[in-house]
Amino acid sequence: MAALCALACACAQVPSRDASVAGASPAVDPATGSVRVLPDPAPAPHPGAHAYTLDPVHTRIVIAVDHAGFSKAVATVSGTTGTLQLVPGSWEGAQVEVAIPLAQLDFGDAAWNRAVAARGLLDTGRHPVAAFHSTRIEVLGAGRARIHGQLTLRGTTREVVLDAVRNAERRYPLPPFRHTVGFSATARLSRADFGSTAWDSMIGDAVDVRIELEATR
Repeated sequence: MAALCALACACAQVPSRDASVAGASPAVDPATGSVRVLPDPAPAPHPGAHAYTLDPVHTRIVIAVDHAGFSKAVATVSGTTGTLQLVPGSWEGAQVEVAIPLAQLDFGDAAWNRAVAARGLLDTGRHPVAAFHSTRIEVLGAGRARIHGQLTLRGTTREVVLDAVRNAERRYPLPPFRHTVGFSATARLSRADFGSTAWDSMIGDAVDVRIELEATR
């Protein structure tokens, strides 16, 4: 199961309990009459912020989940896209919005990948993209912050907190010498929070997420 993150994904039908999710807005689908939770929009960009584009080659998400108590099953997601608003040298007004292509989640085995994509787990046939956007930044220091935001996964939106470290912010040393920023972040998710409850005797509920991100302008 993947996260982030994150990011580009329309909310589908969700259980009625999601209508009370903090930071999300309930709405009625006029076509079906069902209740959906719509992610709240991100705040307006800070006037001093620069817009960065995520580098999908050098941005990677790693997840780990318990496999029947024997080991941690590990998978990676490449190809994540999105935007980052950042004031140089500051966390003030920082924002991130990303889209995560769950179809690219890879456990290193084709059978594993098919099983995880099935409806009881990620349900990527109906929800191929996860979306994350930040809602506020909790500054912990010059290089550290907690990024609070909303993750939409399997059509369900939940609040997620990323523990983030700003690794570097400078001109890239190779052509075309773009200004580049790099971050590392971690989070822990509950897959049940997003309606993924299949195989609970084999697959743990807690999903550890690690994000390595680069963005350029």
